[in-house]
Amino acid sequence: MQLSAYRKLVQASALYDLAVTAPLATPWTLAFMHGLMSHLNVGLGGMPLPAFEPFHMFIAGLLGSVVTVWSLLRLRHPSRRLGLYDGAARFLFSSWMAWTLMATGAPLLWLLLVPECAWGVAQWWPLARCTDAATGARPLGA
Repeated sequence: MQLSAYRKLVQASALYDLAVTAPLATPWTLAFMHGLMSHLNVGLGGMPLPAFEPFHMFIAGLLGSVVTVWSLLRLRHPSRRLGLYDGAARFLFSSWMAWTLMATGAPLLWLLLVPECAWGVAQWWPLARCTDAATGARPLGA
């Protein structure tokens, strides 16, 4: 894969993250999204999500805020290095999602877990073959 195509992949994953996590970045949008996700989980055959206490809101808001900023960084400065780190983060997130899925059986998690794994694989798979179109080199930090 050429480096320019890989950078577009990094940007696409960042756009996905913005769509999914930016609504978690403020208390007002998080409360709305929690209700929407709970309704979706019930629609998929699961139970309503548990109510969030203030500390849960705090932790979820931190997640939404950090991932939103991380996404903006990857949109503005897509690189092989950031794609590698993002892939690693996705595998970590996926492990927590899989653990929670096993613990709760919440069907909503499949809608998050599958894309998370797919983005991780998509960003790691081409790294060994990623080259600069102009030089043919494999720039690690690009």
